[in-house]
Amino acid sequence: MLQAMNTGHEGSMATIHANTPRDAISRLEQMLGMTGMPMTVGSIRGQISSAIRLIVQLTRLSDGKRKVTSISEITGMEGDIIQMQEIYRYVRTGMAPNGTVEGHFRATGVRPRFLEDLVAKGIEIPGSYFDPTRPM
Repeated sequence: MLQAMNTGHEGSMATIHANTPRDAISRLEQMLGMTGMPMTVGSIRGQISSAIRLIVQLTRLSDGKRKVTSISEITGMEGDIIQMQEIYRYVRTGMAPNGTVEGHFRATGVRPRFLEDLVAKGIEIPGSYFDPTRPM
């Protein structure tokens, strides 16, 4: 999968089961380590960081509904560590009388690095979309 993602073609999507975006990276590392191909941890992490740009985490909430609860960007490597930054998160605020989880999506204030790529393709996203004080 990572080899296909690293061929230069834009637009790949995959799923993995993990509790957090950081855990998803760890699971990918473990799976790559089990392939039988001799790879160092650094080369495995390099493959991951060059292939994956965004991690969108879905969580099954206590009311049984699934929600996007985090959108994180992989920004590269620092030493042997994959760097990531959360762009949006779902903030739970309580339970409705009918048992539905209540909450809202909130920006973290981080402007993703991939915005430059979008602008180069003619896609403009207002800066206010990344304002953590702005309700969504």
